[in-house]
Amino acid sequence: MDGAGRLEVSQRSRAPKGDLKAAAVRAAVVLREHLGLFRVRAEPVLDREPRSRLVALIERHVPRRAGIAATVLLLLASAGFGVVKGGHLDEFGAAVSDSRNALANAIGFRITAVAINGRKQLTQDEVLATGGVNGRSSLLFVDAAAVRDRLKANPWIADATVLKLYPGHLQIDIVERTAFALWQQDGRLSVIADDGTVLEPYVPRRFLSLPLVVGKGAETRARDFLALLAGYPQVSTATRAAIFVGERRWNLRLKDGLDIRLPETDAGNALAALSKLDKEEHLFSRDIVAIDMRLPDRLSVQLSDDAAKIREEQFKKPKKKAGDA
Repeated sequence: MDGAGRLEVSQRSRAPKGDLKAAAVRAAVVLREHLGLFRVRAEPVLDREPRSRLVALIERHVPRRAGIAATVLLLLASAGFGVVKGGHLDEFGAAVSDSRNALANAIGFRITAVAINGRKQLTQDEVLATGGVNGRSSLLFVDAAAVRDRLKANPWIADATVLKLYPGHLQIDIVERTAFALWQQDGRLSVIADDGTVLEPYVPRRFLSLPLVVGKGAETRARDFLALLAGYPQVSTATRAAIFVGERRWNLRLKDGLDIRLPETDAGNALAALSKLDKEEHLFSRDIVAIDMRLPDRLSVQLSDDAAKIREEQFKKPKKKAGDA
């Protein structure tokens, strides 16, 4: 204590406290710099030009994520354009269809039974392939209307009905066309139905016995004419082909090569007359190559070359005089 009764503080007692505080501050600074805490990075200041009003307006009203969304849409559009441009659209659609069908099959909508009624010429596999139904198809995603349209596009199928019976049964009822005749046009031979629909662009062996019609327009007029011809079996059984001439009238080509030219009108009366002449006069067995019935009041017959020569020689023979013995 000093003489005034105060406690005397030693100067040496203050020095250690100051030293400890300074050491603690230095240690904190070192630790902060070592750990990178509270470090403030000085960013370079760039000289920016003032923003235009348009940019400011866009930043103010366009959502923050709009750029990302636009980028994603652009990438998707580019991918879609590449698929279309590269000709892979069908493959992409098939892949998507197979994926969704696989998912539907996995949850219980697999086609487990198919019933096809009314088929005669087509096989079950042909019907299913025409309708676009295969082993990967799911009943859930089978478009019954689309399957029906595809089936009706087949010339053999006149009509079709498609029923989906959940969870896994598909029923297809079809009405088939019937092969009616063979049609020849421009050297090509086809199988046609009675309405003129071309069923086959070639002639399978099983259809060789069908009647033959020839000429443009014959395919659509054949049903009525062949029905008329069938009423005269004397003529129809001897006929090899019916030829439609100028889209107006018919000629008949018989099996022995005889040509019969029918009139444009009243073909039924001409056929009746032919049938009667063959029964009574054996007309088809004579040595003739053509019969022309186009004129209503007469029938013209063209002899074969041999028959014409014989007839000509008969007319050339001199007649005997009355005094000759």
